[in-house]
Amino acid sequence: MTNLSVTIIGGGIGGLALAHGLRRAGVRVGVYERTHERTDWLQGYRIHISPAGAHALHDCLPPPNWQEFLAAATSGGGFGFLTDRATALLAFDESEINRPGAPETDRHYGIGRIPLRAALLSGLDDSLRLGKTFIRYESADDRVTAHFADGTTATADVLIGADGANSAVRAQLLPHAHRVDTGVLTIAGRNPHAAALAPVLSARANIVIPRSRGSLFTAVESGQAIWGYSDAATRFPIDVTGYDGPALRTLVRSRIGSWSPAFHALIQESDPATINAFNVKSASPVTPWPTTRVTLLGDAIHNMTPMAGIGANTALRDAALLTRELTAAATPIAALHRYEAAMLDYGFQAVRRSLRNARQSATSSYLGRAAFRSTLRATAAIPPIRHAMARALGR
Repeated sequence: MTNLSVTIIGGGIGGLALAHGLRRAGVRVGVYERTHERTDWLQGYRIHISPAGAHALHDCLPPPNWQEFLAAATSGGGFGFLTDRATALLAFDESEINRPGAPETDRHYGIGRIPLRAALLSGLDDSLRLGKTFIRYESADDRVTAHFADGTTATADVLIGADGANSAVRAQLLPHAHRVDTGVLTIAGRNPHAAALAPVLSARANIVIPRSRGSLFTAVESGQAIWGYSDAATRFPIDVTGYDGPALRTLVRSRIGSWSPAFHALIQESDPATINAFNVKSASPVTPWPTTRVTLLGDAIHNMTPMAGIGANTALRDAALLTRELTAAATPIAALHRYEAAMLDYGFQAVRRSLRNARQSATSSYLGRAAFRSTLRATAAIPPIRHAMARALGR
């Protein structure tokens, strides 16, 4: 349907990938983003791109953008599960995660949000409209008109809500679809001196599985160490999300009192300005709805916790699938119906997986953790199981 026109609300990862995919197929696209500058929303932490995400990016992006992505990305790197004494329960090196000689689209990558968004923005100047806060849409005569806070409108054949976890498009299309509090709270921050940390923390990403409560995620990006400590929200002060950086840093250190000094150094030397606390939320299950010329993509429909590292990859999968359907089906309604059926299936599988991981990080019993740690040690010792787990990471 090359005579198709599409309005995309939201200039995030999924929305920009979709814009590229549709433009390559000859579809007229407008991307409407509420921020006023191209750099306003270029912030955040490192993103893991799995083979599924890499395939989707490759399918959507023009070759120069794909090469820009490859130039900015790093290899997936190693990944490990650690004890609270900083010893390995199970650790994978780069060659185990990325098979030597694997195609570019069948590899794991790490990339900062800033360079990823830069690669996605390249070449979209004539489609990107900044400073456009979406208010509502209305449908008439097989067209959809988006209304913005500045009084302007945009009319197209199809409207895609790619406007994130607090989607205004979702609020109108599916007012019953909500995000729920998972009962998990995370305190996260950045240490600007990754090279000065213990080698196990400066060389790869890790999940720390302590003997008692809580869990810690660590990763490295551009010389900085990123971390996130999670536990049940009920185990924190009720006003913890209002604490400043130094207070949060002290609180985390009090929770890991018996842990290795390596973790204390990670937390203590972190920049207080980067430390914040937030309640982890997740999309509630959504059943199929009558297909119209309005649909949703990425976090706007299947927002998930960060505990599985698959949110961005699922949004990219949405973008590639929606591109294929809109350019192959006879009508927009047929295309969107097929897209929604598939997206709700794999999207909410990912939501359930990430929610399970989040709750396990906060509610596992001592015996449950002991069993999991034993399973990881056994996996490390059995090559076929170890290799299978390495290949499945982040998929």
